[in-house]
Amino acid sequence: MVARINTVAFQGIEVLDIDVQVQMSGGIVAFTVVGLPDKAVGESRERVRAALHALGLALPAKRITVNLAPADVLKEGSHFDLPIALALLTVMGVLPDLEMSRYCALGELALDGALTPVAGVLPAAINALAHDRGLICPEACGGEAAWAGEGLDVLAPATLLALINHFRGQQVLTRPRPRIQESAGAPLDLRDVKGNETAKRALEVAAAGSHNLLMIGPPGSGKSMLAARLPGLLPPLDPAEALEVSMIHSVAGLLEGGKLLRQRPYRSPHQSASLPALVGGGSRAKPGEISLAHKGVLFLDELPEFPRGTLEALRQPLETGKAVVSRVNHHVTYPARVQLIAAMNPCRCGHLDDPSLACARAPKCAADYQSKISGPLFDRIDLHIDVPAVSPADLSLPPPAEGSADVAARVAVARAVQAERYAGFGPFPEGRAVRTNAEADGELLEKAAAPDQPGRALLTEAAERLKLSARGYHRVMRVARTLADLDGGGGVRRPHIAEALGYRRIAPGR
Repeated sequence: MVARINTVAFQGIEVLDIDVQVQMSGGIVAFTVVGLPDKAVGESRERVRAALHALGLALPAKRITVNLAPADVLKEGSHFDLPIALALLTVMGVLPDLEMSRYCALGELALDGALTPVAGVLPAAINALAHDRGLICPEACGGEAAWAGEGLDVLAPATLLALINHFRGQQVLTRPRPRIQESAGAPLDLRDVKGNETAKRALEVAAAGSHNLLMIGPPGSGKSMLAARLPGLLPPLDPAEALEVSMIHSVAGLLEGGKLLRQRPYRSPHQSASLPALVGGGSRAKPGEISLAHKGVLFLDELPEFPRGTLEALRQPLETGKAVVSRVNHHVTYPARVQLIAAMNPCRCGHLDDPSLACARAPKCAADYQSKISGPLFDRIDLHIDVPAVSPADLSLPPPAEGSADVAARVAVARAVQAERYAGFGPFPEGRAVRTNAEADGELLEKAAAPDQPGRALLTEAAERLKLSARGYHRVMRVARTLADLDGGGGVRRPHIAEALGYRRIAPGR
């Protein structure tokens, strides 16, 4: 007899159906797993054997062969424990064969028969619903699976024994309830930042249009403070975005307690982060920081201190909104539509503009330091601002009257205007949804951000004098469109073009 159980494998957030086949036959006693398993899958034999022993069940003294089909797809992860155990119990007659064929199963087994959390339950649940199957997963992941839809039959037992009792009619497993991640607390407030009104204005523009932002200033001028307060200006994820972002975090194994994300991600990797850590990769092609920040903020502090090769690898994801991890046998693609916020000192010592503090190598050291950022990467950043040191007089002032809540209200209105505008231009190719000005390009940008005649003349003249690239030209248009949206949602006029050009400067070190 051959028993079959449905499970899944993952390539990025793409779900591949896997057929777990178990056969018991005569011959030399053995327990073999075939079908291109990795080490974690191969070790499932011992975990399954121990879990069954904890239930008082012993494997028959037969030749047991487990095949994971299709055999040419690499099987990675510990979530194959549960489907292998269920297939064994089915072939042993403990579980009904017909009933088990209706479910997709994934979960890791502890040695005492408990089910422990695994990565990828949310995309697996969505795939099961699309194939009209139910889902069996660990109890800790049940809230995650329940978000796939009310029509999905979800069983989330705490132990393998509880699942057996459910199918034998001795216990009833109730459907888990969807859970959502609570806010970690009140976000940091802009009232904490004194002075730097120009930088606050640029931060508001960046939040309103989801634009990339580079802040250049001496140490202690407030660059990191400003970046940390950006999440408080951004609207929460809508249901579709929350599901998309949570799928990436689910595959990475970062959904705590199976709770769906509601707040936009904010990732701030250290300068020592490797290229696979930032863009994605490794032995199992995991998502990197740029994908974990999808629909949120990626903050790179001390930008020139990152390895140059790592920074250059950001160029393609920033342009396309996708991070492609190439392997010998396949390519894995993760969504990576992020808002890049970067901060840097003007030079290595950081005091280029203060002769009393600057080093003896100024200004040559500034050119050398800033040239670590390539022109193409610099060109992909919409807003470039100088953040000067805050004067003692500003520090002694009372907190500003306007805080994050006031700015966030204006940002929400501007984003609503953008969402309504671009919804009227859809549908978009490849299912891509454009919601903010930073995502508009090509003909869509020309329709949405075409300036009036004086604005067009100013933009053309500035492009010639500043030697703007075509990319830089269009990014000025995007920023001007956002400024117009903050101004009431009318057309793009000359003042909007002028302010947008003020946020554009010649690449540092050039």
